[in-house]
Amino acid sequence: MMLLKPTYTIDELVARCKVGERQAQALLYKQLAGKMLGVCTRYAKDKMEAEDMLQSGFIKLFNKLNDFRGEGSFEGWVRRIMVHSAIEYYRKHHKMIQVMDVADMDNEPSVYPAAIANMGAKDLLNLIQQLSPGYKMVFNLYAIEGYSHKEIGEIMGITEGASKSQLSRARAILKDMVLKMEDKRYGYAG
Repeated sequence: MMLLKPTYTIDELVARCKVGERQAQALLYKQLAGKMLGVCTRYAKDKMEAEDMLQSGFIKLFNKLNDFRGEGSFEGWVRRIMVHSAIEYYRKHHKMIQVMDVADMDNEPSVYPAAIANMGAKDLLNLIQQLSPGYKMVFNLYAIEGYSHKEIGEIMGITEGASKSQLSRARAILKDMVLKMEDKRYGYAG
């Protein structure tokens, strides 16, 4: 006779986790870990570092679970914890790079639309991974997570202008990478 494991909604798992049920914690981890590893990977230099960020994030999540009031998406709340965990990990294990505060940066388009249209999401994420840590952090926080430059400055301990400068530089580097990739793909020399 085959026994089926019961399935629980996120709300049920959260309620069970809040009273300290280890099995519920394991099930919640199993349900969210894959997606949250993807979040951490965007901030990490490699898979091992992303896994460390993930573990740290889940420890924080379980310690702060009673702070979740059910307002808004639970997954969004978890994602925010993972992003902050990744930033804390980065601060603890890496030297923050020096950033320049540049008031006015060029407002040219970040990449040519035709080049982006030919790229898959995986290609773009691979290019983002190649950015230096500071550029990658600001780009991810702004372009993917939706933080404002003011919030990024507060999180990273830099000025709002430095965040804007880092984003502009990251976009310029990504633009160059995309164009080089397109040139290779279509055999242009240059």
